[in-house]
Amino acid sequence: MLQLDQVRITLGDFTLSANFTLQSGEKLALIGPSGAGKSTLLAAIAGFQPLTSGRILWRDQPLHSQPPAARPVSILFQDNNLFGHLTLAQNLGLGLRPTLRHSAAEQQQIDAALKRVGLAGMGARRPADLSGGQQSRAALARVLLQRRPVLLLDEPFAALGPALRADMLDLVAELTTEAAITLIMVTHAPEDARRLCPLCTLVAEGQAQPPVGTGALIDTPPAALRAYLGSPPAP
Repeated sequence: MLQLDQVRITLGDFTLSANFTLQSGEKLALIGPSGAGKSTLLAAIAGFQPLTSGRILWRDQPLHSQPPAARPVSILFQDNNLFGHLTLAQNLGLGLRPTLRHSAAEQQQIDAALKRVGLAGMGARRPADLSGGQQSRAALARVLLQRRPVLLLDEPFAALGPALRADMLDLVAELTTEAAITLIMVTHAPEDARRLCPLCTLVAEGQAQPPVGTGALIDTPPAALRAYLGSPPAP
């Protein structure tokens, strides 16, 4: 269970509050206007943004005082963070051991992860030799190798075309369900939220609202979400 207990984040004149709980294995989309604080909330959960007040807990244990590396959290950004001078296998290996001195068993894990995301036999290639979709699959394989129970997605597939993006969302759904990973995804696309996440949180006007059903939120949006989506005002 991931709990954001009266969380408050302040950056200059900007303040964001959040107070909600996710059960283990649930999938949540964060949607709302640009600059509303969606990525800031992910950064706080991952440990890159300190809290002004409140607590973040995982299975009743506090996370907010722990450094990022000690948290049971993986995060995947839009740029994928693949290192161009390393092979694909080496990039994945960073998720296991930063020194890249892997045992035979760890190398088998890397090979298995590549196969699982449809990149079997490509371990010797470098990122520049891959398509955008293949790079996204490689970055996803690396975070899954870390075997952490919370996965944060900060629009990692936004640059992909609609068909490739849908394929990646389906792959994420499959892999996170298999491993019972708790997922939080930032998105600007309602169709992506519907496809992957049964739950959705509106982040707007300094508040991350409690999660509700994705379909219900998007089909009957409150005023802040209507303004963002460009829907006509309610009669």
